[in-house]
This record gives sequence, structure tokens and C-alpha cells, in this order.
Amino acid sequence: MRADRLVSLVLLLRQRGRMTADALAAELEVSTRTVLRDIEALSAAGVPVYAERGRHGGFALLPGFRTELTGLNHEEALALLTAGSGRGEQAFGLGSALASAMRKVVDALPERHQAAVGDAASRFLVEPETDLLSRRHAAEAIPEAVMLEVRRAVLDGRRLRLHYAARDGEPRWRTVDPLGLVTVRDKGYLLATRDGADRTYRLSRCLAAEALAEPAERPERVDLDRIWRERCARFLAEDHLTVRVRIDPAQREALLAPVVAVRADSEEPDADGRLVLEVVYQDAEHAEWALWRLGPGAEALAPRSLRRALHARAKAFAARYA
Repeated sequence: MRADRLVSLVLLLRQRGRMTADALAAELEVSTRTVLRDIEALSAAGVPVYAERGRHGGFALLPGFRTELTGLNHEEALALLTAGSGRGEQAFGLGSALASAMRKVVDALPERHQAAVGDAASRFLVEPETDLLSRRHAAEAIPEAVMLEVRRAVLDGRRLRLHYAARDGEPRWRTVDPLGLVTVRDKGYLLATRDGADRTYRLSRCLAAEALAEPAERPERVDLDRIWRERCARFLAEDHLTVRVRIDPAQREALLAPVVAVRADSEEPDADGRLVLEVVYQDAEHAEWALWRLGPGAEALAPRSLRRALHARAKAFAARYA
């Protein structure tokens, strides 16, 4: 909304000083032309914003200007709550709202504390895109229009039409009753029911969404943590293979990279210096491939069918290169 954008523009100029139109446009996620129109609107409303020409020019406020602009709107308050509880403002499309809310929070602080807060924030880095092994963690792309409709249906308690592409399936429309949103390792999920049956939808696979006027059929209160645990347990039990593995500690990360989940992980090596883990693979074929590539450093202890499959593969491999 334009009013919120104008507030954010003033707060940016207050906190950072002189900024170019391009820099403001990047921060506010709008075009440069929109920023210029907003500057004109602020000037007409009596906000003392002025332009400085030249190579290092930009827009700035008159020194000492201050006004009460720090009231949070609904989206910003929601972003702060989800950020504070670790539920992933980016996965739910609330990243820009969070940035705007934090600008208001900083502006509300006494001036003597603002610089200290900025310095303290620069000392923390949470969930960078690249880890110590130089692997990049790209967040899933969810169209803004889709996320807006999904979030609206969840919060307003309305039924939701989804154009959803299931794995290995053709996209099709379905109508669901949304229960809530969950984010896990930068992946977003919609928990819902359809015709009374539990359903879990990956948000990145939603191609389109429409919040309907019809009220959703769902309980007034919901325990998302309990529902998520139950659905995870059911998902792993029905569709995947659990494998008990004995492995060289040096290969632990390589073992865990392709697994669906880890059910048990010994912290101390056994008498031979090996770790014993219980991991979940997509199926038997996936487990056989994953363990074979680790070589003799990993041993499948169970199930016996997987041990037999690996033994047969090893015999065939040895015969080929005899």
C-alpha cells in the first residue's frame, strides 16, 4: 500500500541519510519513477525532503526532522511474530513486510541507542546462503500472487482453490480447507484437508491460488506442531525405507546428504570407531545407490533385503573386473 511505502521512504532517509532514487527503489522494491512520485507527494504534504545534485547527490531530509510514523500494520506485525518464532518470513512471502517493520522498530528507539543496535545487528549472521562446505541453499521460489492468496485463505478461514503440480503428475485444480503454514529448511508447506482427508502441499508446486468466499471447514484452534509431527511420521512410514547403517565418522555428512530423514544418530563411535545411524531413504533402489557410492566405509545392518542387494551388486562388480 502507498501509505506504508511513504512511511518506509521517510524512515530510510532518517536512518541512512542521503540516498539515491535507485537505492530507494531497490530497498522498497518499486521502480525509480515510483520513488520520484512518492518524493513529490511527501514534499506536497510538508515533509522536508530535498534533492542534492551532482555525482554524489540524492534525496535527504532536513536535519532534525522527526515525526511519529512507527505504528505497525497487520502484515508487519505478522512478519515480526513469524520471524521471532523462527517460522520463516521469507517462505511465507513476508520478507518485505519484515524489513519495513524493522525500520519502524529502529526508528522508535532513542537516538542514542540506534547506532548501537545497528552495530549489534551487524555482528550476527543467521542462515547464510552458503555453508562451510560451499554448498548454496537456494530458497524455493513461490509466486507472490500465489502466496498472498494462500496466506489470505489461511488467516481468514476461507476455502482455497489450488492449481497444484504434484510430483510426477499433471497440474490440476483442487479445493481444500487450509489449516496452517509450515516452513522447514526454507521450504514452505500448506497443511490442509480435502474432503475430510489430510493433505500436505509444497508451496513451490502451487502454480495458482484463489481464496474463496466460502468458509473453510476446520477447527477453531489448531496445534500445527502436533499435526506436522503426525504427518511426518505417517509419510515416512508409508512411502519410504528405514535403514540402519554403520559408518566411518569421516563419511557421515556424505551419508546424510541424500537421505529423506534421520531417525537415530549415535553421538559416540563404537569399539571400532564407527557410528551407527538410522536413516530414511525414498525407497530400496535409492538406498542401494546411496550406500553403494560410499564404498566399504558404510555397512547396511538392516534391512536384510538391502544387505542382499548390495552383496549381489558387489559380486557382479567383482566378476566384471576379475
